[in-house]
This record gives sequence, structure tokens and C-alpha cells, in this order.
Amino acid sequence: MTIKEIARLSGYGVGTVSRVLNNNPNVSDKARKAIMKVVEANNFQPNENARRLRIQTHSGIAIIIKGRQNILFEEILERMQIAFENADYSCSVYYIDEEDDEAAEAARIQKEQKPYGFVMLGSNPELCNFLSSGDVPVIFVTNSAASMNMPNLSSITTDDYGAAICMIDYLFDKGHTHIGIIGGDPQKSRPSLMRLSGCQAAFMRHGQTIDMKKSYAYSRFSFEGGYVATEKLLEDNPDLTAIFAMSDIMAIGAIRALYDHGKRVPADISVAGFDGTEISRFCNPVLTTIWQNTERMAERGAEILIQCIEEETPAIYETVPFNLQEGGSVHDIRGL
Repeated sequence: MTIKEIARLSGYGVGTVSRVLNNNPNVSDKARKAIMKVVEANNFQPNENARRLRIQTHSGIAIIIKGRQNILFEEILERMQIAFENADYSCSVYYIDEEDDEAAEAARIQKEQKPYGFVMLGSNPELCNFLSSGDVPVIFVTNSAASMNMPNLSSITTDDYGAAICMIDYLFDKGHTHIGIIGGDPQKSRPSLMRLSGCQAAFMRHGQTIDMKKSYAYSRFSFEGGYVATEKLLEDNPDLTAIFAMSDIMAIGAIRALYDHGKRVPADISVAGFDGTEISRFCNPVLTTIWQNTERMAERGAEILIQCIEEETPAIYETVPFNLQEGGSVHDIRGL
């Protein structure tokens, strides 16, 4: 029998069950009696993980968000918090800058708070040596930890590589051969690296290569970053007919920059994004973008972490599907 099964039979969340088994006083008498009735009826013996938890003071789930302006993370965060709360886990959220050291922040939180587990939003698993050397369950959301092969590092993400290929193929199919790309630093951002690799593969399929000096502009994941990167593309690549931005927020910044420089979207230059955030449906024109299933990513991500905490499950790696959503921001220029 597992803690999850006790929760199902007792009618209480797994977090409440865990607290009862750990003799935590923050549980009602009614809940404690119902849970212990199930435990005694099934002769349940807590595993070593439960015994370890019993002698420590823990403080819920720590969620570290790398990047202060990424709208996608906000959508995921809201759903994850609901999922954890429904399972009776409290959450503490920590924002750090894109350039900050997430491993150092995690080490500080672990020392001071001793959370049951970590959620890493936007972090690179390769940079988190502290986490990979410990036994605290961790899930990376929007980044894959599969290559780390560490038993405590799980992940849930989108196929960034395949999604980028899909979008570049779409732009070529619409007649665009002069395509600029806006993205993060591939040396620091794994999603940017995977999306750039997908772009490169798609360009090669169409008989082209990406000129990184003229056709790729680095940007933070922000409106301003997309705006500044677009100005650079316009200066370096005057024949541009389309821009692929590696996030919706960058793409919206790009659209603003194009309008400010007298360019019409999509009549003069088409713009495509990545994420499928809610804001992409309300900009003008509606953004063509890669939609990520953030609901699945958030809810399944929370479920995986709880499973790893309570059942000592080895690392789990999952990929959620994506879809290309057509809006009004890409113009078909075939035959023009």
C-alpha cells in the first residue's frame, strides 16, 4: 500500500496523510482518526522516506522561477499552486533573474527551509550540481533533465526542437526565405539552444543556413528584449520578411518595434511566437504561435513531484504535445 492509496481510501489529500504519518500536529482530529483507521486496517508500514521525514522539519514545496517577466511561467505557476494546495502542500515561490545562479538559490533554500521538494521553472538541469548531488526530489518544468540521469531529477517539457522545426517549416511554406530569429543565449538557456537547433535543422532542409550575425538576435524573455532584438534584425537584415521569436512576449515586443519603424504586421513583415500564452490571443494581429499545454505541464508536474516525494519513485521524464496555432500575424507571400 502507498500513501496515495491511503489518501484515496480515507478521502484526504496525500499531504494530509503524510503529515499524519509524520506525527505533525497541524492536522485535525477528524482527519487523523480517518487516516489512522485506514492505516491500521491495512497494516501499513511507513517506508524509509516517511521515517526520514519524521525527524526533519519541512516547509512544503519550493518553487524557483528563473526570469521575472516570462508570462508562460506565471500561467504554469498558478496551476501548479492549485494542484499542490489540493494535495495539502504549501508552496513558497522564489523569483530570480535570468542571469542569477539557481543552484546557489536552491542551496540557500534547502539549508534554511528544508522543503519536501523543488520545482525549477526555467532552470537548466546542467547548472544545478547541488540538486543532482542530493536526495531531495526535484522537477524541472519546461526543461528536460533526462540527460542528467539522476534519480532525484525529474522533468516535464515540450519538444522544443520539434516545435521549432514545425514553425520554420510553416514560414517557408508561406513563402518566407528571409527569416530572422529572436531567442535567448543558447549557452545559458536550454530551451533557446534546443529551439535554435530545431531552426538550424529546418533551414538546412530548405537548403539554407542561419547567419548568426545577421539573422539571430539575442534577447531576454521580455517585451523590451524582443523590441531591442527586432531593431537589431532590421538594421542587420533589411530584406527580412518574417521573424520567429522564441517566446510570445518577445514576439509582442517585436510587433511593437516593427510598428514604431513604420512596418506593418503582417503585410510588410510576418511575426511568429512560441508558448501559446493567453496574451497571444489578444494582441493585434492575433499571434501565430506554438502552443504548449501549460495545464498538462503544471498539473502533471505537480503530480510527478508528489509521487517522487511520497513513494520514492525514481526520476520521471515526460514530454507534452504542442500545436501550431495560426493567427493573423503571418502573411502568405507565395506568388507575390
